Parts: sequence; structure tokens; C-alpha cells
Amino acid sequence: MAALSLLLAGCNPGGEGVRTEGTASSTPAPKGRSAQAPSPSPSASVAYQKVDAVDLMKHDPKVGADVKKSLAKPCAADEYPVEVTYAKLTGSKDPDVVVNVMTCADSVGIGSYVYRRDGGDYDNVFANEQPSVYASVNKGELEVSKQTYNSDDNLCCASGEDVMTYRWTGSRFVEYARYHTDYSKTGGTEPAPADPTGPED
Repeated sequence: MAALSLLLAGCNPGGEGVRTEGTASSTPAPKGRSAQAPSPSPSASVAYQKVDAVDLMKHDPKVGADVKKSLAKPCAADEYPVEVTYAKLTGSKDPDVVVNVMTCADSVGIGSYVYRRDGGDYDNVFANEQPSVYASVNKGELEVSKQTYNSDDNLCCASGEDVMTYRWTGSRFVEYARYHTDYSKTGGTEPAPADPTGPED
């Protein structure tokens, strides 16, 4: 009996350890994926050195005068209309810096940039200053969107959107894909129909 007990114990080494580890989450493992498969490490995507993007752009000769004017003072307190994303886009050992500048009043994009670290300095390797522009990262590539307006559109309500995808060629970003979307004009923007019964007298 003692030998049988030792044999059965050897078939499931560390069984208690697996159960102990599993108590931290009640979410079942996805089908088709080994329970031993490690989750993607979040530290790999956030190992960056924070950059003062406002100061960087204020001293960048490639940034237009209108954008610099919008950065002359914060919107409120010390909050500037700037969004910063750190991501690997150019193959550099350091994460690149994607910066979007918006208007304070309505958050319309007025400039999108990518800075690549070269030694101790950051080089502006991409700039788009067409209004309503916004840059983001999609599957390791630079994606730039721009809302399109018809002549009778209000600023709040664009008619569509252009999306351009760029790849790094070793020295610059080159557009390789583009698509356009026309927005639906439904969705509560039209006035409600009149009551067919008419107002009561």
C-alpha cells in the first residue's frame, strides 16, 4: 500500500501548487490554448522613458506656427491638449513617441507627429498638420485618420473618414494602405417626425 501511495503521488507532482496558483482568478483558460502558456508581458510595451512632448515640440523647427501657438499655454491648470503614445514603430531600440495635438475647445486634432530617439535626441520623422488628424498605433504600424467634411457639415459632424497606414522603410514612413468610410446620416441626428394626429385643440 505504501508503494502504491508513492506511485500515485508521483503521477501528480505539485498538484497542490497548481490549485493554489489558480485561485487568483476564476476565469477559465481559453479553449485551444495550453493552461501553461504565459500571458503577454505588459512590461514589454511600457518600458519607456517619459518625454516632455510639449517642450519637445516647442523647440522643433518642423512643427508649424499654428500648432506651437496652441501650445503657448495650457488649456486649464497645467493640462496641455496633447496625447502621447510610446510604441516600437521604427525598429529603434527605444520606443518611438507618437504625439497628437488638439484644440482646447473641441479636441479637434491639429497635428500628429512621430519622434524617433537617436542617441540622446529625438528626431521628428513624421508630421501631419491637416486639421482633424489623429495618429495611433495598430499592430505595430502607424495609422493616421482624418475626418472629412462636406461643405454643409458642422465641425461636430463629419461626413466620413480617411485612414492611412504607414510602414517604416529604414529612413522614413511610407504610406502603403488607405481606406475611406462614409458615415451614416442616421442615428438620431434628424429631427423627429411630426405627430400625424396633429396638436390637440
